[in-house]
Amino acid sequence: MKKLLRRTFLLAIIVGASFMFWAEKPIIADGQPSMEFTIAPGSSLKSSMQQIDEAGVPVQPLLMVILAQVTGNSTKLKAGTYDLKSGTTPRGLVNQLVRGEFAQEALTVIEGWSFKQMRQAINAHPSLKHDTAAWSDQELMAKLSSVYTKPEGLFAPDTYLFAKNSSDLQIYKQSHNLMLKRLNEAWLARDPGSPYASPYEALIMASIVEKETGKKSERTMIAGVFVNRLKQGMLLQTDPTVIYGMGDNYKGNIRKRDLLTDTPHNTYTRLGLPPTPIALPGMESLHAAMNPAATDAVYFVARGDGSSQFSATLDDHNNAVNKYQRKQ
Repeated sequence: MKKLLRRTFLLAIIVGASFMFWAEKPIIADGQPSMEFTIAPGSSLKSSMQQIDEAGVPVQPLLMVILAQVTGNSTKLKAGTYDLKSGTTPRGLVNQLVRGEFAQEALTVIEGWSFKQMRQAINAHPSLKHDTAAWSDQELMAKLSSVYTKPEGLFAPDTYLFAKNSSDLQIYKQSHNLMLKRLNEAWLARDPGSPYASPYEALIMASIVEKETGKKSERTMIAGVFVNRLKQGMLLQTDPTVIYGMGDNYKGNIRKRDLLTDTPHNTYTRLGLPPTPIALPGMESLHAAMNPAATDAVYFVARGDGSSQFSATLDDHNNAVNKYQRKQ
């Protein structure tokens, strides 16, 4: 009897040691490609391990079930899509499933994009569920419980990480909330002499600055020019607003008749700010719009190298146009 107990005890030690060795051995050898798998919502522990096995991951489902049980994690696994990297052990995999460390995807929203371009990028992303694709802009804003009805300018350019197969609504929520946060922070830190009646007006100016600026270092000067024009009752006369107002009619160049064709966004025909932003401004443009440079300039022209020549008088501006644009 003692021999049997001793043998049983030794066998248990050997089995336990073998199990622990297996639990710490990498599932995929270092340097090998990662493997992706998905656990469906509502899956049991056994079903979860079978789904991993069926995805081609070289695990032993029964041993994985036991490991989850002995570590007290049998009811803690989270459904979702995962990326199993080389070097991950069975114990590490269980921990990954418990923490819900899903396969991460990324989407970058570029400064200066229109909201239409943002929607196109989101609709085209293969790792998102396109729940909002058929919604109008107004329906989307309503789903976000936003106080705004028109989306242009109200989403923050940034890189957004998300779990694979997440709803695209998640990206819109993150981006909209981030823009509202940035806008509020910039508004609280604004120059008290800035001419805006609301944060939204400042956002409109920031979008113009975003589209007009060739060099980042000139953003505050560009903002200073447009603020001066507003204060002096001058037309803003900025081409990007005309382009935005043209919509799909814009084919890559602006003609004189386009400048003279009135639209709600044409700042050659209408005084003051346009009714909405014309793009998604970045943080630097928000800051510049609310803290413009102190300058007498009311004109600027591109030098051709990405920078601008600023002028306080029309004569100086015309001379700059002749020099840099007409090469006279």
